[in-house]
Amino acid sequence: MNELKGLIDCHSHTYFSPDSSADPEQMVERAIELGLEAYAITDHCECNRWFGIDYYNAEPNEHDTYDFGKDFERSLDCITKLKERYSDSINLICGVELGQAPQDFDIANKAVGDDRLDLVIGSIHELSNHPDFCFINYNSMLRRNIYMMLEDYFKEILKLCKWGKFDVLGHLTYTLRYIKGDYGINVDHSIYDDLIAECFKVIIQNSKGIEVNTSGLRQKYGNSFPEYKYIKMYHDLGGEIISLGSDAHRVEDLGKGIEECKELVKKAGFKYLAYFKNHNPEFVRID
Repeated sequence: MNELKGLIDCHSHTYFSPDSSADPEQMVERAIELGLEAYAITDHCECNRWFGIDYYNAEPNEHDTYDFGKDFERSLDCITKLKERYSDSINLICGVELGQAPQDFDIANKAVGDDRLDLVIGSIHELSNHPDFCFINYNSMLRRNIYMMLEDYFKEILKLCKWGKFDVLGHLTYTLRYIKGDYGINVDHSIYDDLIAECFKVIIQNSKGIEVNTSGLRQKYGNSFPEYKYIKMYHDLGGEIISLGSDAHRVEDLGKGIEECKELVKKAGFKYLAYFKNHNPEFVRID
């Protein structure tokens, strides 16, 4: 097929992530079929739930998953073996989506120190003592509380950026997938522009990149994370390292939205996409 020849997809999940049942080998086969220049498996690793539930003295609930440390090891072991098996067929990247590093920097430092990793995506999926943003009922929240939550979210992103031991910042405007996409609540994101710009400046100073996550294009939200405005802001502030990821949790979603977001990145002024090998950016020219 070679539909995406010369392009990259650097964010995907397999059955080593609690919200995916995708077979890793089938994901790799699909990436080869699509003709991807580089492909990364980046299973979830939530730093705030690295150990078992008993360690945290937490009450079990229907949402939270624990023991991410075990899944992290299983995922990296599997990807490392697949890298060797498919070395002649595709540029396979061993990655992780590292969630909530500011909630446990010791665990975050331990995870990123694993020498099997090529790529670390830094993400924030939830705030301390709050559920994942996907499990919040926003209709039950006052509008001012939603704005306060978003301010706390971007402040947490800034903490993550100042720590800086990731390669790309993942899905910056993730919260809008639910607030706007699922609940239809419009928020004025521009009031956080100064905070977002500060995050970008720290990232640029530390020679890190951002991800353009395409998943919103196939969801109710209907836009990338982040949207074009912030892709352009990152570029205009001097950002040079930008990656693309479908955030696929199913084989059939792999590569979706990559072509469209390539055009957004190109429109913003970027001439190259980046993927990572041993945490070093490799650049692919945008046609």
